[in-house]
Amino acid sequence: MSATPLDLDGDVVDLLAQLIDVESVSGNETAIADLVEEALRRYPHLEVIRDGNVVVARTDRGRADRIVIAGHLDTVPIASNVPSWRTGDGEATIIWGRGSCDMKGGVAVQLAAAARLAEPSRDITWIFYDNEEVEAERNGLGRLSRERPELLAGSFAVLCEPSNAGIEGGCQGTMRAEIRLSGVAAHSARAWKGHNAIHDAAAVLQRLSDYRPAEVEVEGLVYREGLNAVAISGGIAGNVIPDRCTVVVNYRFAPNKDARAAEAHLREVFAGFDLSVTDASAGARPGLDQPAAAEFLAAVGGTAKPKFGWTDVALFSTLGVPAVNFGPGDPSKAHADDEFCPAADVVACRDALLRWLG
Repeated sequence: MSATPLDLDGDVVDLLAQLIDVESVSGNETAIADLVEEALRRYPHLEVIRDGNVVVARTDRGRADRIVIAGHLDTVPIASNVPSWRTGDGEATIIWGRGSCDMKGGVAVQLAAAARLAEPSRDITWIFYDNEEVEAERNGLGRLSRERPELLAGSFAVLCEPSNAGIEGGCQGTMRAEIRLSGVAAHSARAWKGHNAIHDAAAVLQRLSDYRPAEVEVEGLVYREGLNAVAISGGIAGNVIPDRCTVVVNYRFAPNKDARAAEAHLREVFAGFDLSVTDASAGARPGLDQPAAAEFLAAVGGTAKPKFGWTDVALFSTLGVPAVNFGPGDPSKAHADDEFCPAADVVACRDALLRWLG
């Protein structure tokens, strides 16, 4: 794996390939964080702060406004897709490898722009953090928000998650819940003496089949909700009528709802069943009515779309900082073994940040 110092002034596509070649599966980000810190410290216009495996670089030009631009350094486990490789040439070049899309393409954009924006129109905080792809309590951005929230302060934030080089506003919330069904165990040869809990799951599944997800407009963007069974378990042996069955459902909800409202909706849908929420993360409103967001839209061009899925823009939302997703790569290729990022997306995203903040 590469340990060559990062070249932030060279070709941004080469920089992406170099980042991919540094394996950084969640929990193993020290090497890449060291390289990022070393590279950023070469620029006198940046104040660089290292906190664990989070690297923060800030301009302090006394501007009236501050923007936060963040991206995570970690990836999901590799699958024979490191080091990187290329296909095509020129504007049609494709960079392949773990993290190319999620989200070292975005990190390359951040680093290249941070090096060039010595006199930005707004002060900028660049954040490179660890452990995004694992449980929330390990997330480096979350830890920073709890321990050093002043480093996340700003009027607007951009998370460089893959978005096909377009703006995706806010994000959906997500909630998981268990629906527990109870029966009476019996020998399967004398089934009438028991009560089959798995059979009772049919009523739960019918409600899901009949469910029609809402389409909710929030600040001009339409978020389509979703409610689905994602797991079902029950039974202990091939000759025992099961006395327990659990159906796990996942609710993706629009950012006009908080977790309490989302839970209330689930309890309404599954009225009469024993339901308990096991995990919940609120979504984030897009904040596209903010002046900085309007200027960002003008610099990027195109039309903003809603983010289908959950990202760390939600964390900024809890801090009162409106945020959007904007980065190279197709989000549908995130975590795929054939993960890739078009070189043209990387260049377009870098140039958009330079237009907006230059």
